[in-house]
Amino acid sequence: MLVGVLLQNFLMLGTSRLRAAIQFAGIQGVLVGAALYIAHSDAGLRVVLMSVATIVLKGFVIPSILLRAMRNVSIRREIEPFIGFTTSLILGALATGVSLVFSRSLPLLNEHLEALIVPTSFATVLTGFLVLTTRRKAITQVVGYLALENGIFVFGLTLVEAIPFLVEIGVLLDLFVAIFVMGIIMNHISREFSSLDTEHLTSLRE
Repeated sequence: MLVGVLLQNFLMLGTSRLRAAIQFAGIQGVLVGAALYIAHSDAGLRVVLMSVATIVLKGFVIPSILLRAMRNVSIRREIEPFIGFTTSLILGALATGVSLVFSRSLPLLNEHLEALIVPTSFATVLTGFLVLTTRRKAITQVVGYLALENGIFVFGLTLVEAIPFLVEIGVLLDLFVAIFVMGIIMNHISREFSSLDTEHLTSLRE
């Protein structure tokens, strides 16, 4: 599951199609939800509910919202990003390699040290940050935010048994609210500028 999460990172970095980027983020959400259940399948009903909620929200609800927002505008591709797609893939590969090396230096339990949880978490956070800061279209930036949050969620796999259920649901609720707010922002950007290029925001005045 975690190797699949890393694969989605590279797919998000390498695609220019907004629909594909949203779908890759949704697949990644399903994978992290499934990884939660696999890593803690003996923890009882609480983990099952968390896993199902994660899969439904990250894998289906949020991507459907983004796909609906995309259908309401005429833009279908990420054109002329701040950093090219090939360069983004190279940076993503470097981020993954650095994450693998850096995770070895952390004081982790043996069970976490040998697993891919921590390096996958760091690599996904860096990938999300890379997409968030190097793409021009608001929808793609939301996809980057989703990847970043997925990375944080993966790191939380090491702490599931110690974090209360309501806190974890609160994190998912924060993510849902953030995507809802971004949907409103995308709607206003599209209506005012007939585009989702966030560079237009620099022309706003009080």
